[in-house]
Amino acid sequence: MAKRLKVSGLVGELSAEFAGTMILILFGCGVVAQVVAGGALTDPAGGLGNHDSIAWAWGLGVTLGVYVAARLSGAHLNPAVTVALATFKGFPWRRVAPYMAAQVAGAFVAALIIRWNYSEALAKADPGHTIKTQGVFSTLPANGNPNLPVTEWGALRDQIIGTAILLLLILAVTDLLNTPPGANLAPFIVGLIVVAIGMAMGTNAGYAINPARDFGPRLASFLTGYGGAWRDQYGNFYFWVPIIGPFIGGVVGAALYKFFIGRFLPTAEPEPAGRIPAPES
Repeated sequence: MAKRLKVSGLVGELSAEFAGTMILILFGCGVVAQVVAGGALTDPAGGLGNHDSIAWAWGLGVTLGVYVAARLSGAHLNPAVTVALATFKGFPWRRVAPYMAAQVAGAFVAALIIRWNYSEALAKADPGHTIKTQGVFSTLPANGNPNLPVTEWGALRDQIIGTAILLLLILAVTDLLNTPPGANLAPFIVGLIVVAIGMAMGTNAGYAINPARDFGPRLASFLTGYGGAWRDQYGNFYFWVPIIGPFIGGVVGAALYKFFIGRFLPTAEPEPAGRIPAPES
């Protein structure tokens, strides 16, 4: 019985990671499809949103995905988060690969839904399914803009920095020994973190900051007509950048939180006399 409950628990966690990541990508890739493909068809062009609406929808997607998955799995929704928590917060390493597989699967299925739902707009805006609308599904250096000379190495730097910021702040917000938000507001604050990163760090590489968020939709787009999905606007293989960069950045950010903040926080033991009112005898 105990073994069956243990297996059932893992299945529930993976189901939550799949569903939460799917919600995240439905809103994230959905808003980019609306802005890029739908907006290209308005008169004048660009009438269905801009960078700010993309940043807000991605952040809200994170918030809603976390609310979906948090009770069962902790709502990692991001392999970089899972690896960082295994490295510094005691998350079992044996569960890292299953969590990552569930996250990628959720992102893949969500991207297929967006690809299907926006098929008419994508076909009209970009009949050849080229780099012009590839950004709906996966990130590119400088968001595909050849006028900004960001190479894959510059984008790798950006992904390391952006994901380090993400993990440092996630650990700060969720650390019960720090000052976590009350009233179940942590998912909302985490969503705001993603909005802020998108608005401040979105130029150089599209702020994937999540290997599943990029690889799952990139694979879905490749299988549905985007033959150049693995390359950037310069023809270079690029798909590895938003995978490797976030893994490095996530561990760096978690290490920075532990070094600068975590090791100085009080323990869960009773506070020394004088720090809190002494109980009445």
